[in-house]
Amino acid sequence: MSDDKSLILALNRGDSNAFTLLYKKYWRQVYNFTKLYITNKNVAEEIVQEVFIKIWDSKEIIREDENFRGLLFIVTRNFIFNIYRKNVNEDLYKLTVLSAIEESYNPEEEWDAEDLKKYIDLLIEQLPLQRRLIFNLSRREYKTYREIAEQMNISEKTVENQIHEALKYLRQNILLFILFLMGN
Repeated sequence: MSDDKSLILALNRGDSNAFTLLYKKYWRQVYNFTKLYITNKNVAEEIVQEVFIKIWDSKEIIREDENFRGLLFIVTRNFIFNIYRKNVNEDLYKLTVLSAIEESYNPEEEWDAEDLKKYIDLLIEQLPLQRRLIFNLSRREYKTYREIAEQMNISEKTVENQIHEALKYLRQNILLFILFLMGN
């Protein structure tokens, strides 16, 4: 019962084990996507929890043939959008882009989160070598800054700076990609 369709069918019936498996499978992806826009770790973690609460609350209406990862992306995006809408002191540029996405979303024309993932993977490959290694250790191997610093024999501050620069690069280029998709 490890494939998404089986898990979603079980989730539709209120199976908490299926929900737990879906959470374990996708929480990190939701968190990493959230961290592209939300720098506060606690807020990002709250968004992950809210996304999965929303999934649980909507369990009866999720279709097994639906792209579950795409659904998670949309729900996460909406939570991020709502945070920006409530907190006008945040970066206005991001708000504008997220707002435009919200207004242009049409379920029949849902753009595939897989395309975004491929684009992000391509962007990561374009990072300078050390930055890419640090980023992958953090985001794909889930190592702490301390573990990365020890493994690479560098300071934690260097790790933090490299992650910051990688995320800044990704944010800028992802926003351009989204704007490009919206224009087509």
